[in-house]
Amino acid sequence: MQRVSEEEEEEEHQLIHQHNQRNLPPFFTTKLKFFNFQKRYLFAILPLSIIIFFYFAPDPHSVFSLTFSSPHQSNHSQLRALYLLRKQNSLLLRAFNSTSPQFDNLKSTLIHQISFNSQIQQVLLNPHGIEDFDDRCTTVGRNVSHRRTIKWKPKANKYLLALCVSEHLICLQKHMLIAALLNRVLIIPNSKLVDYEYDRVLDIDHINQCIGRKVVIPFEQQFSNHHHHHHLTDTSVKLLCYFALPQPCFLDQQHFRKKMKLLGLSMSKPEVVWAEEDTKKPTNRTVEDVVSKFTSDEPVVAIGDVYYADIESMSDPIAHRCNSLIQPTRLIFLTAQRFIQTFLGRNFVALHFPRNRFLKFCNDANRTSCFYPIPQAADCISRVVERANAPVIYLSSDAAESDIRLLQSLIVVNGRSVPLVKRPPRNSAEKWDALLYRHHIEGDPQVEAMLDKTICAMSSVLIGASRSTFTRDIQQLRKDWGSASLCDEYLCKDEEPNVVTENE
Repeated sequence: MQRVSEEEEEEEHQLIHQHNQRNLPPFFTTKLKFFNFQKRYLFAILPLSIIIFFYFAPDPHSVFSLTFSSPHQSNHSQLRALYLLRKQNSLLLRAFNSTSPQFDNLKSTLIHQISFNSQIQQVLLNPHGIEDFDDRCTTVGRNVSHRRTIKWKPKANKYLLALCVSEHLICLQKHMLIAALLNRVLIIPNSKLVDYEYDRVLDIDHINQCIGRKVVIPFEQQFSNHHHHHHLTDTSVKLLCYFALPQPCFLDQQHFRKKMKLLGLSMSKPEVVWAEEDTKKPTNRTVEDVVSKFTSDEPVVAIGDVYYADIESMSDPIAHRCNSLIQPTRLIFLTAQRFIQTFLGRNFVALHFPRNRFLKFCNDANRTSCFYPIPQAADCISRVVERANAPVIYLSSDAAESDIRLLQSLIVVNGRSVPLVKRPPRNSAEKWDALLYRHHIEGDPQVEAMLDKTICAMSSVLIGASRSTFTRDIQQLRKDWGSASLCDEYLCKDEEPNVVTENE
């Protein structure tokens, strides 16, 4: 056997000494650390070897299945195994934080193996089910110190008008990246154009402050007659379509032309950039593709709804000095904090549990269903709550009261019912939502949706709904804020519903 270093021997010795003193399985607190991957070239090959091993191992569970031949097996061997697992966990985390975000499948595999490693450590620490204080659901963290970024430097009098008809936050994020690549200021559409009030739920000024210059402006500032010194003499919008199918720009042309006309704007005839680009099968495009196709001398350009565009893997992220460019308004952010302090506390699981339209939406004949019977869902939720050791669950759901009552009755962990908490109706005796009430935005569906996303993003662990853009918005916030957990997962991941209805 290869001789371990003196440092490793000392760490192992401390584990054994700690065990001998207490005569109990040792309790450890595992904390994620950010590593500079370039500082130690000695470990450059080892993480890669581990990754390759997990990719080609036929059954990873069989590799680390631990059985004890007798109750008198050496405590020293168990502690040595635990030490090696912790060492491996550290190397896996280092590989994860050093891997480009473009390799989503690889990063997903790494997260799964890190979580599996932690579970093995729990078995070693608790062979008889003894409670420990190891943080199994620690945060993944953010490692952006060595990532390349692009600078957003808009040219004078060059604008990109965002047109998003659905899934507004994700579409807006993609518009921001394209605006940065084209060196244009992004114009945020108003509610008369896209039926969404961005300035009601998002902190627009925050984006400009993070970039260090004005890169995003409201629609009214650019086109309102009350701002002649900002307002363009040419009110025509050049329409260059990112998507061709199922319809150019993924927009109802007639509908938008009428709306623009009412706002004093005109829209050019749509020009399709890529003839076969389909929202159902988006093509991987490059920065060069986008810049070459959408560069124009026209003052104002629009490219249509780009929600389905594969843009994240196209380019490096935008350079900025904040955790996240897109943030909820300060009112929503503070209200979320006050709700958590009032009802939830520091450690809680957030559950996004859509039911209403998901019964039909999930039962797509071409894909595995994502709509789970409540007893099966309750079992999956209970397992995550047990792993997170959380005393309460925040429920973001459109489920009927009958669904929620049944779900509540079935979520039991270690013989104790875990309460489901939803935001209660307005009560003047409670002050957590006073800011919304004072500014007359309480009860606004868009504000309430963003409040739900913000509360969920602040949770210790998130149980999301697969194929849900609402969940995806929460995941993006958690990623940007560094609050994503190793225990985050989709509801009943790797399971199929035990009952699926027939199609109509």
